Amino acid sequence: MTQEVPVHQIVVASHGTRDPRGRRAVASLADALRRVVGPLEESFVDVQEPSLEAVLAAGDGRWATRRVVPLLLSAGFHTRVDVARAADRPGVSVAGPMGPDPRLVDVLLDRLAEAGASPDDQVVLGAAGTRDPSGQAHLALTARRLSRAWGAPVPVGVLGGTGERLPDVVARVRRPGRRVVVADYLLAPGYFDDLMREAGADRVSAPLLDDRTPDHRLVDLVADRCAVPAALAAAR
Repeated sequence: MTQEVPVHQIVVASHGTRDPRGRRAVASLADALRRVVGPLEESFVDVQEPSLEAVLAAGDGRWATRRVVPLLLSAGFHTRVDVARAADRPGVSVAGPMGPDPRLVDVLLDRLAEAGASPDDQVVLGAAGTRDPSGQAHLALTARRLSRAWGAPVPVGVLGGTGERLPDVVARVRRPGRRVVVADYLLAPGYFDDLMREAGADRVSAPLLDDRTPDHRLVDLVADRCAVPAALAAAR
């Protein structure tokens, strides 16, 4: 197993939202993470300030090692372009996105149970979507894992990017006498979460984060992304 070393600065980078509920939910995850890994800086790749670029620029020359941890569920434009471009500076390493990870599927299952989903329901995995092939592969893997855990096929419906649109999937899988329940694969409330609830499903689970204390599995997952491999740190 690769030895891990402490990181001098941790910068989490989330998408950003104008929705106060989403802002509070992501901030609560950052606060919970601080209690596990220590001080960290929050940043955003869109909508909110401060930007990741601004946070990293402010720390140039102050830290021997810095770790950028995307609070994003899969690879996509933001990880491939926005995060990579901002982090292209000495001493900065970038963690992978939060997903795919089995812990996300475990939380999805709990959210489905909270929404009242039953084995008789048709579950659909609802996601933001992406045009990035790696992100599409991440989403497909999450759907396969959820299908195995749920015990029945779980198709994917997206709100953007490449793939079948969520309202179309909901309409396609609907059968008389059978409810359609969407497993909300979004990090927090916001614009896409609102769209998901307008897609025609009978029920939609809560996103991974909401107004509750963040699930410990999400905190642990992100904490795991905060460590820099010793070999990488030694190479700097």
